[in-house]
Amino acid sequence: MTVLLDGLSVPEELSARVPAEQRGPRRGRDDVRLLVSRGTEVAHRVFRELPGLLRAGDVLVVNTSVTLAAAVDGRLGAEPGGEPVVVHFSTRGDDGRWAVELREPVGAGTTRPRPGGPVGAVVRLPGGARLVLEEPLAPGAARLWWARPDTQVPGLLARYGRPIRYAYTERDQPVAAYRTVFALPSPDGAGSAEMPSAGRPFTARLVADLVRRGVQFAPVVLHTGVASTEAHEPPYPERFAVPAATAWLVNAARAGGGRVMAVGTTAVRALESAADEGVVRAASGWTDLVVTPERGVRVVDGLLTGLHEPAASHLLMLEAVAGRPALRRAYAEAVRERYLWHEFGDVHLILPEEGPHCAHH
Repeated sequence: MTVLLDGLSVPEELSARVPAEQRGPRRGRDDVRLLVSRGTEVAHRVFRELPGLLRAGDVLVVNTSVTLAAAVDGRLGAEPGGEPVVVHFSTRGDDGRWAVELREPVGAGTTRPRPGGPVGAVVRLPGGARLVLEEPLAPGAARLWWARPDTQVPGLLARYGRPIRYAYTERDQPVAAYRTVFALPSPDGAGSAEMPSAGRPFTARLVADLVRRGVQFAPVVLHTGVASTEAHEPPYPERFAVPAATAWLVNAARAGGGRVMAVGTTAVRALESAADEGVVRAASGWTDLVVTPERGVRVVDGLLTGLHEPAASHLLMLEAVAGRPALRRAYAEAVRERYLWHEFGDVHLILPEEGPHCAHH
């Protein structure tokens, strides 16, 4: 059991163990429930009803980062033998190094945390490749380390990798199960260590229905690193890009009374990183932005997101968008109505309480 806001708890059986399309015959990705918040008012819908909850002129900001098969088996030590580990490749640095997390395999395809390091440790990887641990990602951090590979990591992952998986899931899934309809391969092989999962329930048919109703889609890229599922650390810097066309769409929507709805916390982080005094400009590079209630949101009016662990740092971002009373009410309802958590679970739509942009000005 996990402690939630106001002492509520999320029973373990509310973890989604398999994707929606595997939970029964003739089910699709969009066969998930949709918790709808507008202020402290809560409604229970299904995801296929999303087009009826949006309106012409709204813009859905979607993350097009492709999920990588970012988990690879390895062994510590330069010589044969050595402790088995699972390497989670998180983020590629500008200098060719990768931020990695070493995990201890515990059987049935799952892992548990283990300390990183020491400096200079060698990890042997499939195909004769090696990885040398150089330094923690941040001073005092034990989980993520900068490591230097002697091979091209995208090729290694394509050949030997599998999607990162946590113990609450029932079994391994193909990487396609962790990719959204919006995912676009990057020319340099970059991508996300973990799925931008808020976009998972969208299907091509649902996207077409939204477009037919006058809802627009604006792409951003934010390559997500490895989440701290156990430690709930604040997010580390991540690579992002907001193209000029997206900046124009968002600014036009705001000027014309449309609502800017982010699909996922990754889309919020990317878009808010490109916002200056309520105007979005094309931007790319690294963002270390952490959206909190104190900082607030500048251009995002609403959010479509999964259900997050009660101790997750993402809840600060949700509070910035919805407010604490609304968040408390929504999560209490989600537990009471037995919504499903995590990347294969149900989704939460946070709509603005009043007219567009009122909360931000």
